[in-house]
Amino acid sequence: MSGTSEGPTPAADLDRSAVTDSDHNTYHRVFAAAPLSMAVVDREGLVVSANAALGELLGTDPDGLPGRVAADLVDLASDARTWHAYREVLRGRQARLRCTRRLKHPEGHSVWVQVTVAPLADAGTGVLVSVADISARRELQARLRHLQMHDPVTRLPNRTLFFERLSGALEAESYELSGTGRIGLCYLDLDGFKAVNDTLGHRVGDRLLAAVAERLTRVADEAGYARAQTPLVARLGGDEFALLVEDSTGTEQLADLAESALKALEAPFDLAGQRLSLTASIGVVERHAAGTTATGLMQAADTTLYWAKADGKARWTLFDPERNAHRMTRQALSSTLRPAIERGEFALEYQPLVGMEDGRLSGVEALIRWNHPQFGTLTPNRFIGLAEEDGSIVQLGRWALETACRQARRWQLDNPGEPPIFVSVNVAVRQVWDSDLVADVAQTLAETGLAPHLLQLELTESAVMGSGGRPLQALQALSDMGVRIAIDDFGTGYSNLAYLSRLPVSVLKLDGSFVRGFQYEGDKSAVAVPPNGADEVIVEAMIQLAHRLGLTVTAECVETSAQATRLRRIGCDTGQGWLYSRPVPPDRISELLESQTYAAGKP
Repeated sequence: MSGTSEGPTPAADLDRSAVTDSDHNTYHRVFAAAPLSMAVVDREGLVVSANAALGELLGTDPDGLPGRVAADLVDLASDARTWHAYREVLRGRQARLRCTRRLKHPEGHSVWVQVTVAPLADAGTGVLVSVADISARRELQARLRHLQMHDPVTRLPNRTLFFERLSGALEAESYELSGTGRIGLCYLDLDGFKAVNDTLGHRVGDRLLAAVAERLTRVADEAGYARAQTPLVARLGGDEFALLVEDSTGTEQLADLAESALKALEAPFDLAGQRLSLTASIGVVERHAAGTTATGLMQAADTTLYWAKADGKARWTLFDPERNAHRMTRQALSSTLRPAIERGEFALEYQPLVGMEDGRLSGVEALIRWNHPQFGTLTPNRFIGLAEEDGSIVQLGRWALETACRQARRWQLDNPGEPPIFVSVNVAVRQVWDSDLVADVAQTLAETGLAPHLLQLELTESAVMGSGGRPLQALQALSDMGVRIAIDDFGTGYSNLAYLSRLPVSVLKLDGSFVRGFQYEGDKSAVAVPPNGADEVIVEAMIQLAHRLGLTVTAECVETSAQATRLRRIGCDTGQGWLYSRPVPPDRISELLESQTYAAGKP
């Protein structure tokens, strides 16, 4: 029999073919019924098949999806990075892509989805695109973020969100391409809010904060009307609020906003039967965004708010770079005061005190100088107040006392043929309270060998007048010791002459403001200061009264020979001022003692 016969198909092959067809049908049924939205996409990026879940998610008939561009359906081409990664998966050069996309549903609402693209087991078939609806999760995340970023009492953005917005506004891409390139901030603090919490309770306090937030929000909305952006109102904590103005147009806009905020808070608040009134203080900062940091802006705002409080509250204050520089210098000086004493950065200069009758040098006033490594030579008005505040005045005063007494004794020893001159040292009231000034003076005089009558201690009139208790006891003990007590700047403070007679004082130093207003008798060098006859009468009366009380009088700020002549005529004992000498180093005083060339009116 010719020809060939294929013969029957082997049983194993029939079974394998049946299983493959069965598996294929099973997988297809699973793919079609799966609740996860899926589509098979070929290597060209076209949909081969899609299940019903994907059609429902996209709001379209799944039968119409085959042949469509998959990237268009789930927005994979909207940014270059995602599009490149998707193409790499299609070409088999990347294992997987996962991304989040916001799709527009035909019914108008948005759908947040997570798209996963992964190769199928059969490398030649294509890829599987699965799309999960994560809208509910995103909504929950948004709610949690809102709770995290907003204050529960006022429902305003909190400190975290405020700084997020502020940092974003200060990024270069935020202001370089559009807008004014400027930023402004009103930093607001309620005046006396703590008293509300303490007296009426935190519940009323919270209601008040919420009411304040409503008024500030209205102010911001009105300010943002007809502008590109409404100021952000945030509660930074406690009773502190901020109004952030991005793309500000200048200080005038910020000033108007601050003024509106103050006016909005003027009307009383009616809270559950409580009628409350309050004010606020506002620090205003406005500047170029370039070069500004969030920390720097907030520091400036905080400083300016402090100024508004210090200036009397219930006001707004604009940031002043010059005032801030002074404050920064003040802080720098305050933090280095004590170490500077230990490093020996201080020195004394001495200004002559000249007898009006004979023109001879009778004493000197020790004036302290700080040779600061950064700010140069500083006079007392730059640092004495700081030393009094932090208590370092005790250490500094003790050093000045010892240095001046030692120097006075040296002059005495170097000029044995001349009458010794006294040294006058300024003393702060805090030195009397915070240290044993009497013991310090006694020890210094003993160690240096200076006679007590060659030491004069100067205290301001306001510090001495009305003193009682320990200060008065200390002054009396020093006077009993033989030390001379002088009242500095006399005539500008209390001027309680009746009380003066009971104080252990031996010298009055007339404030320079009286001398500047003297009749100059034709002195052409003094035309800048008009003469004041009343000052001359007052000075003459004070000199006569002082003499009757057994006191001597020193006139400060003597600058012209005409002033010196007139002061001498009316009985002033001693003169001090630039007519005789500016403050000078100790070696210059030594030269003057050696020559004693002083004459009244001759520098």
